[in-house]
Amino acid sequence: METRRSEGKRSLKYKEDHEEEEEEEEDTDFEEEEDGRRKRVVTDLYSKRSSKKAGSSNIPPCCQVENCDADLSEAKQYHRRHKVCEYHAKAPAVHIAGLQQRFCQQCSRFHGLSEFDDAKRSCRRRLAGHNERRRKSAIDYQGE
Repeated sequence: METRRSEGKRSLKYKEDHEEEEEEEEDTDFEEEEDGRRKRVVTDLYSKRSSKKAGSSNIPPCCQVENCDADLSEAKQYHRRHKVCEYHAKAPAVHIAGLQQRFCQQCSRFHGLSEFDDAKRSCRRRLAGHNERRRKSAIDYQGE
């Protein structure tokens, strides 16, 4: 199997002989070349080009908050990835699965309101980790 880097660090191309034992196909795209060899293409995960995934349907992405029918097809990549509209990502409280929840900016998930301090948008667990890292770097900086 030959590996080559051609378009930066995140783009790899593999070429395999067609005579070799074929493995079970993954979610990776395969292209048949004229000389009978298969080319498996792994592309940049962060590219702006949209790719069809196996099993995906033509249903436009929408917000996961109850009674929100916001169409996310024209929304920012972040909001499409986490299935939350911009309004509900910033809302102090939303209704999901019959519970009052808030979107955590660090976890990118909804948590119950009890996991947040006051009007903060990050849950206590992630804020504690963030503050710990800041304290460590401040101590390291003072030691120099």
